[in-house]
Order: sequence, then structure tokens, then C-alpha cells
Amino acid sequence: MRVFVTGASGHIGSAVIPELLQAGHEVVGLARSETSAAAVKALGAEVRRGDLDDLDGLREAAANADGVIHLAFNHDAVFAGDFAGAAAADMAAVRALGDALGGTGKTLMGVGMGRTGTADSGEALGSNPRSAVARTVAGLGEHGVRSLLVGIPQVVHSTRDKIGFIPTLIGIARGAGVSGYVGDGANRWPAAHTLDVGRLYRLALEKAPAGSQLNAAGEEGITVREIAETIGRHLDVPIVSIPAGQAADHFTFFAPFMTLDNPMSSARTRQLLDWKPEHPGLIADLDQGHYFTTE
Repeated sequence: MRVFVTGASGHIGSAVIPELLQAGHEVVGLARSETSAAAVKALGAEVRRGDLDDLDGLREAAANADGVIHLAFNHDAVFAGDFAGAAAADMAAVRALGDALGGTGKTLMGVGMGRTGTADSGEALGSNPRSAVARTVAGLGEHGVRSLLVGIPQVVHSTRDKIGFIPTLIGIARGAGVSGYVGDGANRWPAAHTLDVGRLYRLALEKAPAGSQLNAAGEEGITVREIAETIGRHLDVPIVSIPAGQAADHFTFFAPFMTLDNPMSSARTRQLLDWKPEHPGLIADLDQGHYFTTE
């Protein structure tokens, strides 16, 4: 298959592209800068210059592909406090991709969860601006698109992880001189190794039924306290409970994420795709030490 990948030079894209190429697929990667283009080329993919705001370019690239894996998202806007704006741009991009693929039976893989089995999770998903994008991807199945959704766990970890939950929490701990969690820290974050997620994308592209919801969690849920304890041990700083009323001051922009409790089961996905995570779990990966080296 000829596959168009957005977010091609990113954390997950850098694992997806080698998986696809090794399996014999052709890959075209979207790159918004010379640096990104060089990274995509180094991975072995064909480069297409552009970004999510170039809707005509997205339509053209999708029309010339057999399938699209949409991974790009404007994280810079999120860090600047404009999550809603980033989600709106993502929605426009998905609609453009859907326009190009409509009626063809070709694949569009998006990030997100279109449905959930619990009321609490459903409420959390509904409050996330990206949930509307996931619903739009799922809805493209009614317009002749083989739509697939991949639920990405909060923590995707490896040496490729530079701006995710773990680097952020380590940075906060370094700055504060303590490794903290909120309350009893019993809330859980699901996790997966980047390379295992890359393999899931390839398997899903090749054999997942249209309309599938695929969950990419290698580990269903690890308590935030255990994560904070591991970080504290490696940084040799005290491990402390931060009262909920002080969380915003201590964790600043990251405070809302610190109380997320979102265990994610991948049992159905493993069975459907014969997907078996093979790389180290989160705590074992942290213990390898690469997250704590400074350049």
C-alpha cells in the first residue's frame, strides 16, 4: 500500500514509518520544516512538504494514497494554552482527508476513542475537544471510508519521548526539588512503548475491520504514585503528596493531567490483531535511565 502519514517525524510517526517500510509498504510523510523533512527522509520515506493548515495539499496527498495515518497535532498551540484552536485545526484537517477518501473504501486512521464502556470515561472523553475529531473519523465510515481509531495511552515511552507526560513530570520534579503526586496518587495512567505502538499501527492498517476501535495500551494502568516514586528515586529527591488544593501551584499547566484516572484495556485489540507488546514496560523503561540523562 502507498500510505500518507501526517506527523511523520514525530514521536509515534518515527516508529510507524519503519514498521510500514519493513513490511513492504510505500510511505509518504508530511513535513512542515526542513528539519522534519530531513528526519522523514532519514527514516526512508518520501517527503511531502506542508502542514495541517494546507487543506488542499492534504486532500491531494490523501487522494494519491491507498491509506492515511493521521498522527499530526499542533502541540505547540496546546503548550501555548490554545487546546481548542489546535483541536479545531485538527478537525479541519480530518474533514479535508475525509473529503479526498470519501467513497473510495480507502483507510483513514485517526487518534482517539469513539466510544467507551463507562460513564466516567465517557464524560471525560466528551469534555476533551479532540473527542469531536474522533467522532468525525468514526463517522466517515458512513461515507465510504475504512475508518479506524487508535486510542493512544497517556504515556507512550521510549528514548523517542521528549515532550510527553514522563519528560514533563521529570522536569517539574527537577524544578521543584521534589517528585510529587496528588492526594494518595492511586489514579492510573495507561502506558505503552513507542515501538509496540508503531507495530500496532502497521497491523491495524493491514487487517483491522472497518470501524474498529483499537486501544494501544501495553499496560492497562500504572499508579501515578509509583511513577512519581520511580522518578524521585532516580533524581534522588523527596517523594511527596501534593494536596489537591495546591496542585495548580505545584504542577502549573500540568495539574489537570495529574489526577486523570483512565485505565485502558487492550485485550480486544490484542486478540483482533494478534498484537503482543514486546518492549519494556514503563517502570522498567524508567529504570534504564535514559529519561534522566541531560545533554
